[in-house]
Amino acid sequence: MARKLELAKSAGFCYGVRRAVELAEQTAASGRPCVMLGSIIHNRDVVERLAAQGLTAVDRPEQVPSGGAVLIRSHGESRAVYEQLRARGVEILDATCPNVTHIHQIVQQAEEQGRQPVIIGTPDHPEVTAIAGWCRRPVVLSGAQELENWLEEDPERAQKPLTFVSQTTSTKKIWSDCVKKAKKVCTDAKFFDTICGATSTRQEEARCLAARCGMMVVIGDRHSSNTRRLAELCGQVCPNVALIERAADLDLSRLPESGTVGITAGASTPTWIIKEVYDTMSEENMEIEKSFAEMLEESIKPINTGDKVTGTVVAITPTEIQVELGIKYPGYIPLSELSDDPTVKPEDIVKVGEEIESYVMLVSDRDCLVKLSKKRLDTVKGWEQIEAARESETPVEGIVTEDNKGGVVVSVKGIRVFVPASQTGLPRETPMTELLKKHVRLVITEVNRARRRVVGSISRVQRAERAAAAEKVWAEIEEGKRYTGTVKSLTSYGAFVDIGGVDGMVHISELSWSRIKHPSEVVKVGDTVEVYVIAADKEKKKISLGMKDHSQEPWTVFTSTYQVGDVANVRIVKLMTFGAFAEIVPGVDGLIHISQIADHRIDKPGDVLAEGDRVDVKITDVDMEHKKVSLSIRALLEAPAPAQEPEPEAEEPAAEESAEEPVQE
Repeated sequence: MARKLELAKSAGFCYGVRRAVELAEQTAASGRPCVMLGSIIHNRDVVERLAAQGLTAVDRPEQVPSGGAVLIRSHGESRAVYEQLRARGVEILDATCPNVTHIHQIVQQAEEQGRQPVIIGTPDHPEVTAIAGWCRRPVVLSGAQELENWLEEDPERAQKPLTFVSQTTSTKKIWSDCVKKAKKVCTDAKFFDTICGATSTRQEEARCLAARCGMMVVIGDRHSSNTRRLAELCGQVCPNVALIERAADLDLSRLPESGTVGITAGASTPTWIIKEVYDTMSEENMEIEKSFAEMLEESIKPINTGDKVTGTVVAITPTEIQVELGIKYPGYIPLSELSDDPTVKPEDIVKVGEEIESYVMLVSDRDCLVKLSKKRLDTVKGWEQIEAARESETPVEGIVTEDNKGGVVVSVKGIRVFVPASQTGLPRETPMTELLKKHVRLVITEVNRARRRVVGSISRVQRAERAAAAEKVWAEIEEGKRYTGTVKSLTSYGAFVDIGGVDGMVHISELSWSRIKHPSEVVKVGDTVEVYVIAADKEKKKISLGMKDHSQEPWTVFTSTYQVGDVANVRIVKLMTFGAFAEIVPGVDGLIHISQIADHRIDKPGDVLAEGDRVDVKITDVDMEHKKVSLSIRALLEAPAPAQEPEPEAEEPAAEESAEEPVQE
């Protein structure tokens, strides 16, 4: 089998490095006096080429000539360096990678908010030292083990507000291990996955390519951390990995006799070095699918504002979605351009690793980025879907975003749909604000794309859904079946309850075991209630419902609680000419005859009692057959007379006694 050569798609300059090198080359070509502060990128060949063009490097800010110009390298510099250069009147040409600048802003804002920035990365790496220079008290940790040690040194650190960021060229594993560790113990931590999307893509492509190759060639400066990481990742899945800086470093004797040889390159490796290596290997009887020129053309394929593009989500941050487009620039979707629903979470719409379609809003060569919008692309597609829904009369879903006197505005697929008040499905007196931010279903009744006017109806969907639900209820209804319903309206004689598309009536006598004058004493409109079917007339479409709990049958409750002779506290519920009815337990009334209301004669019960009064009574009789109870207040008022001691017998006067004696002759 012949040897095959395969080049990773993402090999070579990333957009940040390309931007820096292009700025450096343009500056050198202009002939203006300028120096580089440090190596513009981690590649010796590029730095030497620029030096040959007149753009030399200095090591410290004070070495920059006053009044001259300085090129800030792609790794960035600390805030103090910028302040020092400006104080000396130096013109700054900033080639800092936009991703790195973004991290500077994150840590600066975090510290302003009283949070502790924690930087995950190699402590002595130029990018990391620059990021740390935008904090007053930075914490730099190389990985999960150092993070664990740092937290254990002072347990109070885990209770403080922490903001985590990552070196752009770190690996996903290092970052995810740190996040996992922090989430276990930290109570107030924010995580910003600032690993460059291009870095992640490059590493994953290299690992996958190495896994199916007999040999992997990694091109780049040995001092470049991202190049070394590429070699490490490839070495985990491929036993034969060669890290070289130039074509001259390649040991051709290591090439396998057959199979595939893969090539990748670090982000600081220029195209001309990759081409040199690729061409050298192509001459070694190796099969290639495309020339290097063809692959280069594909990798820098231009895109324009207004284009529809497809990319892969590589990161989700609190402010944006990072998208790898397979071109020289990365794509960013601001959260405001992700969805027209302000309540939605990014994680509900996109996932890292998934493909996403979006609309190109801006291509910035200056900032080396592409600004994208999913929301606007959804809007374009939305018009097509709206028109199709109008034709088919298919219901659509949306969220209510505005209200006014005339109705509400519903956002459907990014399109504003006006729903007149009469079509909202709300009762006449209900304010439109009741629908704000709610998800609704509606049908499209009118579309005028030229005038960007769309009209819809919520009530038509509600009527259709109610009709379908009613049909199901009538098909399945039977006596005794229980439903959970909603009270729709009240009358003097009962309550109407919606049991799912059909209204049934609960008569006032079926609302409660207690005697009530109006249904509002038990329920109100909008209440959720449990009801059961007493009777259903399918022909007349009438349903009688009950709410009373028959497991608590009043007479049974009464007889198990009271007996003749007991005293009960009762409520007066009705006054009659002959007496007063009182509720003993809900559903059981007893009669207090007028003669038993007081311990003296009264003309009418109202002279002593009023409806609603609570009084103590004695149960004097229970008619089990007719379920009647006699009560008495008087029986409690008439206390029995106390027993009197017998008086001693009086002795008859002597005179009387003698007078009664017979006369003796």
